[in-house]
Parts: sequence; C-alpha cells; structure tokens
Amino acid sequence: MSNYKFGAKGEGKGKVVYNAGIINGIVALAINEVEGVRLVSGKRRGISLFPEKDGVYADVSVRVHYGHNVPELAYRIQQSIKQNVETMTRYTVKKVDVHIQDVVFDELPVKAEPKSADAAENAAPTEERAAQN
Repeated sequence: MSNYKFGAKGEGKGKVVYNAGIINGIVALAINEVEGVRLVSGKRRGISLFPEKDGVYADVSVRVHYGHNVPELAYRIQQSIKQNVETMTRYTVKKVDVHIQDVVFDELPVKAEPKSADAAENAAPTEERAAQN
C-alpha cells in the first residue's frame, strides 16, 4: 500500500503523510452517504485513486438502486467525494469519474404459478366444485 504525502504550504516545515487506505476509506464513506448507491464488492471496492501534483483523481464503480435518476446520483457521488476528501485531508479533488456497474432491483415477492393443469384446477375453485361441496 502506498503513502500519499502532502506538504503544508506556509504552515511550518513538517508534512502530513496519508496511507492510501485512509483516503480509500474516506471515498467509501462518501459514497455510502448517497442514498440509492452501493459500492461494488471486492477487494478494492471499486475505488481507484491517482494522486498527482495538482490534486487527486478518482475512479469509482458503483451499483445503483432501480428507480433512481442515474445522472443525479453520479453528480451527488462526485460532490460527496469532493467535499469529504477536501474536508478531511488537504488534497484538492480534481476529477471524479463514476462508473455505473449494475442496477440493483429490490427483491419483490413473486406469485407462484401452478406447475400443471391439475395443479391449476386444484388451486382455483370452480362453480362446479363449489356446488359439490
């Protein structure tokens, strides 16, 4: 895991060194703040960071819940990452690319369909059977 260095301009001669996992964690928390979004599962959680001299560039992959406005979610993800990283660190976020990997559909109960004609006949009472009883 790499470390990111930040030299505090005009604030003494020391520097702050961030472990890459810290910034990844901040990005993950920022994404989780956005309703209707899930991080992609896996070791890297769909987060790639590229620190450059002029700031941090981020690539994130997410899954969105069905029914949400995707462009709006992507914008909110970008804003959340920018705000959180810049507030918690001294980095400037230059760019956040959001990749929608999947749409998550909520589990809905499905009616069981009868498997055969006999099952269908037994499942729905008819007037004849009602009269026989």
